[in-house]
Order: sequence, then C-alpha cells, then structure tokens
Amino acid sequence: MRLNPSPGTGKSPLDYGAGTRIGFQGEPGAFSEEALHELLGRYATGVPCPTWDATFASLIDGKVDALLVPIENSLAGSVLRVYDLLLEHGLWIAAETILKIEHHLIACRGASLDTIRSVESHPMALAQCERLLTDHPEWTRIPAEDTAGSVRRVIESGDVTRAAIAGFSAAGLYGGTILLDDIQDDKRNFTRFVLLLPDRRVVPGSDKMTLVMRLAHRPGSLLEALQPFARHGVNLLKIESRPIHGCPWEYQFFLDVGAESVEAMDEALFEVQQVTREIRVLGLYPAAAAVLDYAQVQGELQ
Repeated sequence: MRLNPSPGTGKSPLDYGAGTRIGFQGEPGAFSEEALHELLGRYATGVPCPTWDATFASLIDGKVDALLVPIENSLAGSVLRVYDLLLEHGLWIAAETILKIEHHLIACRGASLDTIRSVESHPMALAQCERLLTDHPEWTRIPAEDTAGSVRRVIESGDVTRAAIAGFSAAGLYGGTILLDDIQDDKRNFTRFVLLLPDRRVVPGSDKMTLVMRLAHRPGSLLEALQPFARHGVNLLKIESRPIHGCPWEYQFFLDVGAESVEAMDEALFEVQQVTREIRVLGLYPAAAAVLDYAQVQGELQ
C-alpha cells in the first residue's frame, strides 16, 4: 500500500461551485449546516437528511455529491455511528473543519425557566449541557435526531413547557426565544466535521491521515503496529476501538495520524501493513487550523 498525494481526478475536493449538493444530518439551522458553510462557503447547497443512515444513503444513491458530518466532539467524544457508516460504505475523508459549539436553551414566546418541564435535543447536545440539566431535575430529557429539528418542533407546538437545546442559527430560523445562552458545560466546546466523498481525492499539502486496522490476536500486536509511526516521526493524534460486526469480542482500531510530509506517513504505513491482519486508509487531508484562542477562553472562564 502506497499513498498518492496527487488528486486522482485533478480536482480538489474543495473546488465546489454553486449547485454542488452537500448532504448533512439534521434540519436547516443545524450545526452541520453551519460547519458546511464554514468549510465550503455559501456556494455549496446543503441537503438536510433525517437520520445518519439516510445521510450516508443519499451519497451512495447519488442524491448528493458529498457529505459533511460530525465525527467527534471535544467534550462528548466520538460520534460512533459515523465511524461505523464510514467504514461500511467505503467513503473517503477529503477535508476537515472544526466548529466552536455554543448551545442555547430555546423555547417559544411566553415560556420562562419556571414553565419548562422538558428539554429535547440530540443526545450529544444533551450530554454537553449536563451541568444545567442536573441543576434542573424537574426537566425531562428527550433525545431527538438533531438540534435544529428540536427547536422547530418546540416552536410549532406553542407549548411553554417545552424547550430545546440548539445553536443561535436555529433559534433565529424558527423564531425561538433564547432563555439561556452558552449553556454548554465547557466554553472550550468544539466539534470536528469531515467532508466525505465517494471517490478518492487528495488536497495538495495534506498532512493528516485517517486509517483503520485489524490486528492479530497475540500479545504485543497493538504495540508492534504503532511503533513504525514513532520511528518515522508520525504523530499519533487519536486512536479509537470499535467492534468488528459479525465477530463478537473482536475489535478494529481507527487512527488519526499526522506528519510534516506524506512520505513519512507512507513509509510508516508500509511497515504497519507488514504486521497487521488488515489495514485501510480512509482519508488523507490537511489538518484543520487551530481554532482555540486560549487567552479569550481563559477570559470567558474567569
């Protein structure tokens, strides 16, 4: 296995023009739509999909040209269903972007903190606002498919006992009233989104790689598989284990690695291939620029 840093089609995955269809999970106003515009500008057209399975199916069926999906959050961790679907459908990670997440408690007009009896949102959003929800045990938590859709349903109901957790865009789009703003547990709340394509394309200057590997069942196999990265100066950025479907108690490992040169990753990958049962590259792309302003965040926390 060798990496090829040259785009196979001669076209950068970020060279999308007006009318390009980008699928995302959720309804208009979702954080995924905001991240889509952050990465690709306003030229691409976002296509909302109701569920994760429907989102991935929209690309496989040719209804969209690419997908923009969240893969991990700095507070709540990985979006595990995305990892499973990424592997199942054989898609390619061509780019990433990181979005700062600010959650708000949103309700219809006439509602107040005293009238609220239930709060609904995506499970990840609920998990990121644990402190507020714990402080209000009288509020029933209602998991939903996405944040923006929760706001729409709450506003349409006109029920002052219901509230939703979502972003500012959703509140404005559906005419919701923000009862509390910035309610996430930590101001340093970021979600990483990845651009998924049905074919392999590589942006020049790519310095980050995502791969999945399966190991032999013997002592030291994981250590043996990781050592080539260290030898070639490739930084291990993340490792995530996921069950292998159909093989109870067997696991595969998803890795994010980075290096200053594709050649270093290429050499390490060649050696890793010799000591693993199976390995597959899922993407080669430029790492997203750092977005955390520590001085600003520190000021917000004080």
